[in-house]
Amino acid sequence: MSSAATRPAGPDDLWSVDEHLEDILSTVRPLEPIELQLLDAQGCVLVDDVTVPVSLPPFDNSSMDGYAVRVADVAGAGEEFPAVLEVVGDVAAGAADPVRVGPGQAARIMTGAPLPPGAEAVVPVEWTDGGLGEGPVSGMRARSSAPEGAEGHVHVYRPAEARAHVRDKGSDVKAGDLALEAGTVLGPPHIALLAAIGRGTVRVRPRPRVVVVSTGSELVQPGEQLAGGQIYDSNSFALTAAARDAGAIAYRVGAVADDAETLRSTIEDQLIRADLLVTTGGVSVGAYDVVKEALAYAADADEAGGGVEFRKLAMQPGKPQGFGSIGPDHTPLLALPGNPVSSYVSFELFVRPAIRALMGLTDLHRPRVRAVLKADGALRSPKGRRQFLRGTYAGGEVTPVGGAGSHLIAALAQADALIVVPEDMESVEPGSEVEVVLLG
Repeated sequence: MSSAATRPAGPDDLWSVDEHLEDILSTVRPLEPIELQLLDAQGCVLVDDVTVPVSLPPFDNSSMDGYAVRVADVAGAGEEFPAVLEVVGDVAAGAADPVRVGPGQAARIMTGAPLPPGAEAVVPVEWTDGGLGEGPVSGMRARSSAPEGAEGHVHVYRPAEARAHVRDKGSDVKAGDLALEAGTVLGPPHIALLAAIGRGTVRVRPRPRVVVVSTGSELVQPGEQLAGGQIYDSNSFALTAAARDAGAIAYRVGAVADDAETLRSTIEDQLIRADLLVTTGGVSVGAYDVVKEALAYAADADEAGGGVEFRKLAMQPGKPQGFGSIGPDHTPLLALPGNPVSSYVSFELFVRPAIRALMGLTDLHRPRVRAVLKADGALRSPKGRRQFLRGTYAGGEVTPVGGAGSHLIAALAQADALIVVPEDMESVEPGSEVEVVLLG
């Protein structure tokens, strides 16, 4: 049940942006942790600290293709007087029992192979004749085509210091070190580290499953022909993409016509795969605002799970909003307005933080900065409303993009920031410092 049900407010009272957001975040709880295979855990939030069970690398190994040698045997080696060493065998990556290197000896070694007993350094193959006796070479011949390369003698033309071209055991991380902290969002490098230390599974909070439903009999699927009075459904695409960008697994449901029973049935069908439901459209005061009609009915049903409350917020765009929970599992639902800009701004302010709260993150919000307003004239804002204007941000300055209309999708596509005009300001002059929400 939404905690807002106890808030004393008449039907015409305005909620502040902060009150609405606080109600959402006080209701939404992080998803329960589960154990996942590494690749399935990508994008999820780590629940526990992970310590290193085995050092990386787990043994001293070569960082070059070349020859494992003793330092004393190559001291003073040069082009005119090379060191001539007996080659006692090959050490390949994965070798479990490498040959021993004694005085006057060398072992041909590959990158990643364990440093053999007795060896103190590695000389790159380019510093040698590769066992051919014909001066410096640029590389080794393949073992399959020249097996004799692992025998005979090699001429070394340069000296090497102790541990040269050797990766020390534990030089990356040591056994017992902290590998990853709880709260880490697992990306490709984290997955690589977990695999490298031998973890096949990891305990995480799963990515939330978000279902986006757009409403409106006027909406047509992109790619189809428009008839009179119809427009293409852009909101469901925008919000599904935004949910994925926030870290969710998002599912888009095609536009639902303005029929309460159809919408109610659609939402009930989607509950099985939703940790969060988002609707767009049908939340204002018109005769065809079907979301309010459908969810008001659900609020009275036994299986409703708490119901959805519809509100008016002191903001522009995005005044009409709805929030609550539905279904037997009390699945959170956020009902957003249908105008494209209103819908997207509402997502950024309310849905994105809810998704990140479900993930178990503590950093829920887009970054905010102070910037100097660069504009041709003053920005006007209605008294008592917090206005969010689209803008572009660069070098400490922000420039408005497009007008204040909540239908201007093209201007939204150009914006990478929202300019925030507080409730107590009706005008902002060029050169003033303003708060900016960074979207990129």
